[in-house]
Amino acid sequence: MSSDFSIKPAGSPVAAAIAQPVSTAADDAVATDLPAHQSVAAADSSARVRNDPQAAASSSKHVFLDRDAGSIVFQVVDNRTSLVVRQFPDQQSLRRRAYARALEQAREDALAQKVDRKI
Repeated sequence: MSSDFSIKPAGSPVAAAIAQPVSTAADDAVATDLPAHQSVAAADSSARVRNDPQAAASSSKHVFLDRDAGSIVFQVVDNRTSLVVRQFPDQQSLRRRAYARALEQAREDALAQKVDRKI
């Protein structure tokens, strides 16, 4: 019996040709040559991409420790409006963590009081 546990292919792989179905709707279609004022063209997506250092400087990054949640928070803040553009973890997660930490601290305090009373 062999101690080789690798899987080996049985035979050589064959590339199967994919046949494109012929659509009767494409054969019966009407040509759509529209004038320029009635036609629709895709928007140029490269126009939105900017390599502008001033645009990059319009936001700043902040990292701080949320003591209630016991978590490090990363924020991207817009310098013009002073609004938080992005934050990780989000505010709801921080509130849940702070609530869970407060419950855990209350349990530990109650347990410590019980232990102190027994002694």
